[in-house]
Amino acid sequence: MDPVLDRYASRATPRYTSYPTAPHFQKDFDEARYREWLSDLDVAKPVSLYLHVPFCRQMCWYCGCNMKLASKYAPVADYAQTLRKEVALTADALPGRMSISHLHWGGGTPTALSPDHLEMLMDEVRAHWDFADDAEIAIESDPRTLTAEMAARIGQLGFTRASFGVQEFDIKVQKAINRIQPPAMVRKSVDQLRAAGVSAINFDLIYGLPYQTVESLVETVKLSAKMRPDRVALFGYAHVPWMAKNQRMIPDETLPGAEERAAQAGAAAEALLSEGYVAIGLDHFALPEDGLAIAERKGTLRRNFQGYTTDQAETLIGMGATSIGRTPSGYIQNITETGAWSRAVTDGHLPVTKGLPFVQDDRLRAEVIERLMCDGHVDAAAIGREHNAPDAWWGDAFQTLEEMESDGLLTLSPGKVHMTTRGRPLVRIAAAAFDAYLKQSSARHSASV
Repeated sequence: MDPVLDRYASRATPRYTSYPTAPHFQKDFDEARYREWLSDLDVAKPVSLYLHVPFCRQMCWYCGCNMKLASKYAPVADYAQTLRKEVALTADALPGRMSISHLHWGGGTPTALSPDHLEMLMDEVRAHWDFADDAEIAIESDPRTLTAEMAARIGQLGFTRASFGVQEFDIKVQKAINRIQPPAMVRKSVDQLRAAGVSAINFDLIYGLPYQTVESLVETVKLSAKMRPDRVALFGYAHVPWMAKNQRMIPDETLPGAEERAAQAGAAAEALLSEGYVAIGLDHFALPEDGLAIAERKGTLRRNFQGYTTDQAETLIGMGATSIGRTPSGYIQNITETGAWSRAVTDGHLPVTKGLPFVQDDRLRAEVIERLMCDGHVDAAAIGREHNAPDAWWGDAFQTLEEMESDGLLTLSPGKVHMTTRGRPLVRIAAAAFDAYLKQSSARHSASV
């Protein structure tokens, strides 16, 4: 283990899928303001949609998402009907019929819905929006519960991409996280979706899990590569038992330390590169012909709440309990508790609970952080000029970064930051230097590696 990286690896930093980050959203956000933001959208510009289904049929101990265990289907069916109403309410708040460039179903597990309810909701979306000819339509799924009927329906509904949480194939690790899914089970789901016409497949892998080793994770990479997913996300497990009660089922002493986590991340990355994948940003990998790799080469890679993306839309409209959206005017987040969310929608309200209007400094810092997270380098001075920022506005951030420069993790030149190969895994720490909210925040974050 590199002793310099080891010294930084355990530092807690946000993941920067947004800036400002979610802990800084304001409570009791005014629905009227969100309606105003939606009505101000340019109908000529495509938007992205995110639909959240917080239900899973099985509980995973590692999960930090806001989810509910669906032991019976009735609550899921009720949720689907309410989500249908929210789709219509949101569309009615827009200035006209708009087109969709990206649609993403997340959770939870969206395929906890029945095939008929998924089709009902997709029909409702199509009743109010048009899809761009090259739109990406993506859905997350669980190979433990994906049925042949659902796989076929996903293909019939025009989905172009599906994501699976593979995490780790070692049986000891799987038992420790309560997620048993042998490689053959995952391959069956992948084959069913490809046969149904879903051309692109994503895998999520996780390092830092209980009882996990470098050897087990590298073997998981090799087994995964045989199925040839188009994209692989390699995430560090965020152990936040104070937020996610189910994580209390994982004893702290079973978790690898910072040095072992970093070794796992590095070894898995090397294994993915050796299998022909291209490194994308901090923690994604893609086949060279995948759109994500093409965007990385062109310098058009973006980052949003789903991670790295090719999505260029300025607006992301989130629907469903706890979903987060973004407009050119600011962020919004829906009510988290499904009962309160459902009551708000039933009463005809857009179920927002938090939000944050952008100020110019937010836009400036968001662009700098996004480019650093996506490209590994940024011209903060040039971006500042585009935003009419004061000269050398970046000075305080650069003072913070001098330690990383002295350790060989990045290089600084007038107004510019460039992560070195050695420092690239620590790009979140470099991005945090531009975060004007972080010092005054009491929010707890996960380790940087």
